[in-house]
Amino acid sequence: MKAIIFIFSILFASQVFAHGMSEEDKAKLLEAGYWEYIELGATHMLTGYDHLLFLFGVIFFLTRFKDIVKFITAFTIGHSITLIFATIYGIQANFYLIDAVIALTVCYKAFDNLDGFRKYLDVNAPNILWMVFAFGLIHGFGLSTRLQQLPLPEEGLVMGILSFNVGVEAGQIIALTLMLLVLSGWRKTLSFQKFSKAANAGLIFSGFMLLLMQLHNYHHFIYSDDFPLNKDDHYHIHMEMEAALAPSALEGYQKKIQLQPNIHSHGDGEPHAH
Repeated sequence: MKAIIFIFSILFASQVFAHGMSEEDKAKLLEAGYWEYIELGATHMLTGYDHLLFLFGVIFFLTRFKDIVKFITAFTIGHSITLIFATIYGIQANFYLIDAVIALTVCYKAFDNLDGFRKYLDVNAPNILWMVFAFGLIHGFGLSTRLQQLPLPEEGLVMGILSFNVGVEAGQIIALTLMLLVLSGWRKTLSFQKFSKAANAGLIFSGFMLLLMQLHNYHHFIYSDDFPLNKDDHYHIHMEMEAALAPSALEGYQKKIQLQPNIHSHGDGEPHAH
């Protein structure tokens, strides 16, 4: 339990997992050109742990190039549709909840990789290509909710969004290239067959942890009056919770010495018996 609380304290406070739009991003784009939007899109994808985990699950067992292209194209079309049109028309939702759903897509794909629908639910899995497309729509909406945090200009809005999307695709290509290199090398070893199930179980666990993290963030967002803390204070509170649960180094030393019934002492003298 202590280890879990410690992990949560790191997850909730770490900026590594905070792939939203920072104040620096907002300031940079006040007078930004299209290249800055491309750069931001690429950076957002490369630091988007949830998007990357989902893509890793999608390509995990794909060995033929045409299959990789087919599934990645379905995902790309899906997330491009919602990213572009949701941003243009200002369609919004709470980004923590959208990211929570995205975390579930990671769990879903890993569960599908384990043939979980047939083994554990005794049903046929839905068409995975259409599911990847549908999940792409969700991921794109998540990207849109983050992009809409920025001070988007009215003039040149469409080109700015398209530039951001180009950056997302560029980041996706870079990430996929690295993933495919790792997977292609791993598949040539005996350990792939041995640990592929464990890897997908790890994806399910990661997706579940991300789900809890986003629901935690949503709770703080909705009930902000109950948590009047900035991020640094929030981190320290979680660390203090961990410290409070840790066993004290002096635990057990401040106990009364129980003397036998016939043992007594006089004043400061040594305990003795008559």
